[in-house]
Amino acid sequence: MRRQTATSGINPAGSSRVLRLDPLSLPVSFDAHDVRADNGVRRIELHRERVVLRRAVQGMRMAINLRVSDFRGIALRGIDDAQMLVLLHRDPSLSIPLCVSSDHEEIEAAWQTWSDIFALPQLPEETACEPASRRRRRNAIRARRPKFLVRRRGGGSLDVANVHRDEREIIARN
Repeated sequence: MRRQTATSGINPAGSSRVLRLDPLSLPVSFDAHDVRADNGVRRIELHRERVVLRRAVQGMRMAINLRVSDFRGIALRGIDDAQMLVLLHRDPSLSIPLCVSSDHEEIEAAWQTWSDIFALPQLPEETACEPASRRRRRNAIRARRPKFLVRRRGGGSLDVANVHRDEREIIARN
C-alpha cells in the first residue's frame, strides 16, 4: 500500500519522512505529485547535468529531458509551517521539489548545497513567484526573407512604351 502527499509525491507506507533528497548522492530517481498526469504521479530522474521527467497523460507516456542550465534557480517557498526547496523552471509544471523541512537551519544548508551542485542562483520566495520575461529571438535567420518571397520574381518597371505622335516613319534598329 502506498500513500501520496500533496507536497512530496509518494512515500512508502509507514514513512513519516517528508521529501529530503541528498544532493551529494546524485543521480537520484523519485516519484512526485503531478496533478495533470495519470494517477497524479510523475517519475523524476535527477542528474548533475540533466533532469528527466516521465509521466503519462491520458494513457500517452512521455519523457521530458531537460538540461539543469534550463532551470532558473533553486527557489525557497513557504508552505504551511514548513519550507520547501524547488528546482524552479520557467514553466511551473516542470518545477521539481527537492526538500521539505520545518528546520530553518537545515533548509539554509540544503539551499546552499543544491545551489553549489547545480551552479544555479538561490532565489528567495519573492522573486520565485514572478514570471520570467520572454526571451528575444536573436539569430541569423531572423532577418531572412520568407521562402515564398524568394520564389516570387520581382516585377519590372512600369514604364509606359514611348509613343511618338505625329511621326511618319518608325525605324527598327538592331
